[in-house]
Amino acid sequence: MSDDADDRPIVTEIVDGVGVLTLSRPRKINAVTVEMLGLIDAALDGWQHDPAVTAVVLRGAGERGFCAGGDITQIHRNGTTDPRRSVDMWRREYRGALRLSRFPKPVVSLMDGLAMGAGVGLGGHVALRVVTERSAVGMPETLIGLTPDAGGSYLLSRAPGELGTHLALTGRAMTGADAIATGFADVMLASSDLDRVIPALTAGGVPAVRSLAVDPPPAPLLSAAGWIDDAYRGDDARAIVARLRRLGSEGVADAGGAADDIEAASPTSVVLTLHAQRRARRLPDLEAVLGQELALVSALAASHDLVEGIRARVIDKDRSPRWSPPTLDEVDVEGIVDSIDWDTRL
Repeated sequence: MSDDADDRPIVTEIVDGVGVLTLSRPRKINAVTVEMLGLIDAALDGWQHDPAVTAVVLRGAGERGFCAGGDITQIHRNGTTDPRRSVDMWRREYRGALRLSRFPKPVVSLMDGLAMGAGVGLGGHVALRVVTERSAVGMPETLIGLTPDAGGSYLLSRAPGELGTHLALTGRAMTGADAIATGFADVMLASSDLDRVIPALTAGGVPAVRSLAVDPPPAPLLSAAGWIDDAYRGDDARAIVARLRRLGSEGVADAGGAADDIEAASPTSVVLTLHAQRRARRLPDLEAVLGQELALVSALAASHDLVEGIRARVIDKDRSPRWSPPTLDEVDVEGIVDSIDWDTRL
């Protein structure tokens, strides 16, 4: 596999009739760049009409994960110079996610290790989504001043009860078992069995890969579903935080931690994310939700909170973002919601 100095951030090969696409920036946990999106598209163009290719596998190089998300250092630079470059990248990314969801040959994603943000965009909408005991899957965008995207809000809005709202607002990661329970993944394989996926696909297609699955352990999120459904009802982020604080004071320790997470995130992002979650539930399909996500990230591409959030978490790493406005109480909810063109098309 390549390292970050390699000029091949995407490695493609055909193995026994399976097109294998490897994200190959392991030192960056395969963070996605616009160049990589173009190379993925080119590979799919070739394989779509190649009768020698019967299926596709998406995987990540290195031991740490499938894909840590988009290359947010580039998004930070764009935010201070030319935000349109980020918007163009997001549009391409979302169209790629839609293409993968509709690809005429089975696509299997191996979301081993980290699968965050753009990693969910690549791996979360395909024919068979595989997680392992090492998986950590999530949409942490509120922590950097964005909203869940790349089709993440589609999956979050369709998770059972209010589990998706909890994940969207806090930015928390899921275990592999959680990802299956919430609809982000289909099966769990032992990480030691991932090398068996391609031979299984060759021999028997997707059903043969499913036969390799192991029973996932209990999903931690499901054990918390009762208090999560209670706390996250409604459309007012401040009321949600207040209910979490009440539950925390009554002995539900993780509810207090969730309130801390939400209050540490960008208040503007939290408000927009909650509204987007509720609206996404009513939208008919992935394409419509991706259009809504494009509207949101386009509005936030040059925002103070996006530039500041990436600075605090990735550039300076002080974990002390100075949000504007700094608290949920100070957010002009109606003004922010009304500023978005919610009916944007992809």
